[in-house]
Order: sequence, then structure tokens, then C-alpha cells
Amino acid sequence: MVAALVEAAPVLEVRNLCKRFTIHALGRQVEALAGVDLALFAGEHVALVGPSGAGKSTLLKCIWRSCRPCSGSVWLRRADGTRVDLAAVDDRQMAELRGEELGYVSQFLRAERRRSVGDLLRRAALRRGFVAEDAARLAEAALERVALDPALWGTYPVLLSGGEQQRVNLAVGTLLPPALLLLDEPVASLDARSRDAVLGLIRDLGGSGVAVLSVFHDLKAVRTLATRVVVLEGGRVVDEGPPGRVLAELAVRS
Repeated sequence: MVAALVEAAPVLEVRNLCKRFTIHALGRQVEALAGVDLALFAGEHVALVGPSGAGKSTLLKCIWRSCRPCSGSVWLRRADGTRVDLAAVDDRQMAELRGEELGYVSQFLRAERRRSVGDLLRRAALRRGFVAEDAARLAEAALERVALDPALWGTYPVLLSGGEQQRVNLAVGTLLPPALLLLDEPVASLDARSRDAVLGLIRDLGGSGVAVLSVFHDLKAVRTLATRVVVLEGGRVVDEGPPGRVLAELAVRS
């Protein structure tokens, strides 16, 4: 009975999350998030949609804690079943959670110019507390998972194609398959072939039980991947439901 309750509990539960930014040049505040509530379960892929400035990327950044929310809570259920409020933990605890329980992938690969792909992954694992032998093993497993040709593991990321760079980006974000994966426009700059390959990798992660929260401006990607769509407007959730119904209503409104 207890195990069933744990299994049914959300991986992510956002409650009344608020974020305001001060625009000093204009002397005013902008409310980016105005009381967002959201729950996300294991194996579910929830896509955030809405107009520019609706708060989609801000919500991801508040969960990842590159932005600190002004109020509200962000409850993450860890692999051991315990829960932690990401809005309340200190920076050291947040750093420990990143990469172990949380993954984040944007459309940009941030890498030191003279670090090879393999070195980039190994160093990411070392920063998360793994010894050298385990770091090397995790790096190889992550690169194999995203199907990057082993002949490229010794190459500098800057020499790779856009699709190959994004595979590396996805490998870094999923070095250990996280409980929760955040995606912020991960295929925006890719050609059609690379885009389809990366979308396939993301679909596989959801199928393995990873909870995914994403932002895609490409509604075809939303239809392909999402199990549920959440619509944000003015920093608030204004609708949510199955992709077919929600996207059809958005098309009518626009």
C-alpha cells in the first residue's frame, strides 16, 4: 500500500510559484510567474506552451534554480522517495541535486574550447563527486546512450555539427538518468535530420520513466512527445490537458 502511494506521488509539484524581475532602467517590476501550480509524474512529458513572455523559460529556470523564485515551493521527489523543496535548499544542496536527480538541456552547448567531448563528460561526473574510474564509465555510458559515434569522443565539441553538439548536450544533462529532465528549446537550432534524432532520444528517456518538462516553440515536437500540455499566459496556468485538445483550441484562438 505504501509503495503504491509513493509510485503515484508526483516527481515534481510546483505550488503557488511567483517570480518578479525589477527593470531598473524603467523603475518598475515585471511579474514573470504569478502563482503557478503544476504536478508532473514519472514517465510523463509535459510541454509548456504560450506566447513569448508567458513565463515558460522562467519556470524552468526557477526549478533549476538559476533563478530564485520570490515565493512558493518546488517539491522534487527523489529516487529514494523523500521530497525536497528546491525553492528552499541552499546553493550547495542544489549543486548536489543537479545531475543526480535533475537534468537540464537548452539549445546551447556550453563547453570549454580545448576540452574533448569525452573530457567534458568525465569532468562533469567528477564535479558530481565520482572517482575517476566511475566518471569515465558514466561518460562512456552517457555518450553511448545518445548514440554519438565513439570516433568523435576525442574531438573538440566546437568541431561537431549542430546535431552532434546537441547529442553531447543531452548526454551531459542525462549523465545519470535523472528523476526530472528540463528541456528549454533543445532542437531550435537543428536541421531536420538532427532534430528528429534528438527528439527520438528524448522520447526514449520518457519511456524509461524519466519525468520531462519541456519548452518547445515547435508545436510538431509537442504533438510528437508530450503526454500533456500546459498553457501559460501572463505567468499563470490558463489551461492544461491532452495535446490534441489543447493545441486545437490554441489554433482556433490564434
